[in-house]
Order: sequence, then structure tokens, then C-alpha cells
Amino acid sequence: MNGSVRVGRVLGVPLRMHWSVPVLIVLLAYGLGHKTLPAWTPGRTGTVYALASVVGAVLLMGSLLLHEAAHAVAARRKGVSVEDVTLWALGGMTKMGRPRTAGVAFWVAVIGPLTSLVIGGVTLGAGIGVHTLTGWGVPTAVLIWLGWANLLLGVFNLLPAAPLDGGRVVQAAIWWRTGDRERADRAAGRSGQILGMALIAIGWISFLRGNTGGLWLSLIGLFMVIIANAERQRAGINTALRGVRVADAMSAPVAAGADWLTVGRFIDDVAAHSRHSVMPLLDFEGQPSGAVRLRALAAVPTEARETQRVRDVATPLSRCTVAEPGELLSEVLERARPGGGGMPVLVVDHGQLEGIITMHDVNRLFQLHGLGITTAPPESTRP
Repeated sequence: MNGSVRVGRVLGVPLRMHWSVPVLIVLLAYGLGHKTLPAWTPGRTGTVYALASVVGAVLLMGSLLLHEAAHAVAARRKGVSVEDVTLWALGGMTKMGRPRTAGVAFWVAVIGPLTSLVIGGVTLGAGIGVHTLTGWGVPTAVLIWLGWANLLLGVFNLLPAAPLDGGRVVQAAIWWRTGDRERADRAAGRSGQILGMALIAIGWISFLRGNTGGLWLSLIGLFMVIIANAERQRAGINTALRGVRVADAMSAPVAAGADWLTVGRFIDDVAAHSRHSVMPLLDFEGQPSGAVRLRALAAVPTEARETQRVRDVATPLSRCTVAEPGELLSEVLERARPGGGGMPVLVVDHGQLEGIITMHDVNRLFQLHGLGITTAPPESTRP
């Protein structure tokens, strides 16, 4: 997700944090320390309220992390790849591969809200237990607040709109009922757009009436609209690419150069005659060894271009997206997402470079689908 940075790993999965998380922690801590705790447990010092509010906000973030970790664990156990976990305004997002069946999609989606509901129930029970044993105090208030927050989080995430977990549940149900995955994706995305716009409107009206929290609600709605729109677009692309093989989409032949050439020689002999912004490299045996971008070549100082090898500024094959001509393009594009090898896709058959797929090729197929042409023409395309 744009605006997020990597902060570590959880269960072996990269953990990222969106810029909205620190803002959320500050808002939660402020509301807990200045409103909730003074109202529930009056008479304490400001230091006690401040410390308890920070502890409560951090515990809630930990609950959000457990929510997302549950998604990651469930996905991995069902054979779905997990790229990373990102904490953000709506709680979190687990980036993973596409589940193979509607049943797997349903289980992976519903496990997160169930985890939040369980945490909420346990925390409320703990708060009641502490109250029974020691009386009403700040620890009891924090536990009760944390419990209700998790219950609300679980219920909110079950709303039937993407990118919320409830939207994924509806998506899985429609997929199971109709057998049409892309239709289910579009329906979930549409519901997310509607709910997001409703949250924007409600939040703005609330702000105009003097409630500053309405701005946060509107921001959440904006995030939902943006992500739901992206998911609808992806569903449309998947529909357009249904049944399309890599061989139907690739540009061929493609200009490629030897990876042992100097940068200057490569620019003169290959880059100057190629219409691609990314060019494959070949090793001494004529097999693909990576790819180099024009901007990487341009970044090499002029005085170093006659001594530095092009492979030194290239992306090695191990970090490129590689596909065979007979693979389904939609499955290959899943691997080519930014968290994977990215674009372009190098098409390799029995160790030999056959072609390349760029975003231009994908966009062209999508546009052809809009014209009612569902199969790619035999001739090659080049951006």
C-alpha cells in the first residue's frame, strides 16, 4: 500500500505500517486519556490517564496485528501465498495470493473478524474479573474499553463491503453460488464504493455539526472508495484476460543484449534500437539472465559507461517475473504484482527467451476486450 513503510516481520511475513497508524494511535490515546478514562474513573492524575491511554492504544494495535496474523496463518495453511501485512486506518490488510476455491476464500476472510470478536470477549471477561476482585479502577476501565473496541472492530469488519472482511465473505459466497469469481469481485468492490461514499457523507455531516471525529470517518470512507475502485478495475482486467495465454499477449521478437557488454556498448547496440523501456539480458549460453531498465542505464555516469558491465545495473533473473508461453496470463500477473517480481514478464521456453509482456501489452488486451475482441491477434505488439 502506498504510504507504508516496512517495520519488521510477523510470523515470517513482512510487516508494514501505513502513515495513518501513528495518527490513529494518537487519536485513540487522546480520546481514551482525555474523555473515556476521566469519565469512567474520575479523580486520577493526568499522568495516570496518559500512561493508561498509551497502554490501551498500543494494546489495541496489538489486537489489530493479531487480527491480520490470523488471516496470514489461515491463508498459509490453505496453501495461499502471503506477501506482507500492513496496518492502516481500517485496522490492517494482508496482501496474499488468490485463493483457489470459494471455501478457502471464505475461511481466510472470516477468521480475522472472528479473532477480533474472541479477543473482545476475552478482554471484556478479564475486565469484569478484575473489577470483581479489585473494584473499578483504571486497569479495569482499559480492559473494558479494549474489549468493546475489539468487538466493534469485529462487527465493523463484517460489514458486506470490500475491502472489509465482510466484503470478502460476500465475495466468497457469490463466487460459490454463481461460479463466477470476477462477478463476485465486482459486486464486492461496488459495495465497498457505496459504503465508502456513505462514510464520507456521514463523516462530513458530523464534522459540520461540530464533531471533529467526523473527519477521521470521512478519511476511512475515502480509503475504502479508493481500494474498492482498484479492486473493481482488477476484476475487470481479470474478466478481459480470462483464458488468455502468455503467448497471446507477449511482444515478440524482443530486443535483448549480452549481459557482459559495457553499458556504453549496450546503449549503442541494443537500447538505441529497442522500443521497450526494459530490455532482457542474455548470458554466454544465450539464456536469459535478467533485465535492465533505461533509467538504470541513464543513471550510470558517462565516464563509467565504457568500463561498467550492464549486468551490474540490471535486475537479476531471480528477481524478475518469468513465465512460460502456455501459462494463463491472469495467474502470471498475480506473480507480477509489486510484491513479487513486478513487470515486465520475461517469457521463457526451455531456457530460451521467447518474448516479453509489458503493461502496454496488458492494457491493449483490456482495450480490445472493450471493443468486443476477446482473443489477442496473432501479430506481436510493442510499446
